[in-house]
Amino acid sequence: MTDLTINGVKQHHDGDPNMPLLWFIRDEVGMTGTKFGCGVAQCGACTVHLDGQPIRSCVTPVSVAAGKSITTIEGAASDKVGAAVQASWRKLDVVQCGYCQSGQIMSAVALLKKNKKPSDADIDTAMNGNVCRCATYARIRAAIHDAAASLA
Repeated sequence: MTDLTINGVKQHHDGDPNMPLLWFIRDEVGMTGTKFGCGVAQCGACTVHLDGQPIRSCVTPVSVAAGKSITTIEGAASDKVGAAVQASWRKLDVVQCGYCQSGQIMSAVALLKKNKKPSDADIDTAMNGNVCRCATYARIRAAIHDAAASLA
């Protein structure tokens, strides 16, 4: 049995310890905000936080997350940074199709928790690997700057 904490709630996994965390979150816990994109950690749609660090849950085994704190998009707004990022996303109408946005938001939250005033270069580096097929990158960058300004 593997014990995990997702968005502050204890969860138990009795299955394969090598099961990707993404499938546990989506299929066993029922939190479908974290998306499956590529399955090889290249697109960022499955990004969650593990002890505050952004990770790709599609390639992270459940066993790696045992005893650690996992935050998904469903729990991202539970602190002021996550709430500010989500508010800026809505305010600037970032989303087009929306499929990648949970991963984009989780990466943006991680960035702003480390860097309260990121430059465009900082944003580009932190968001590198988060693919948006709709190419909303300019709106994503603007929303990150907006969220940073609201937290100042």
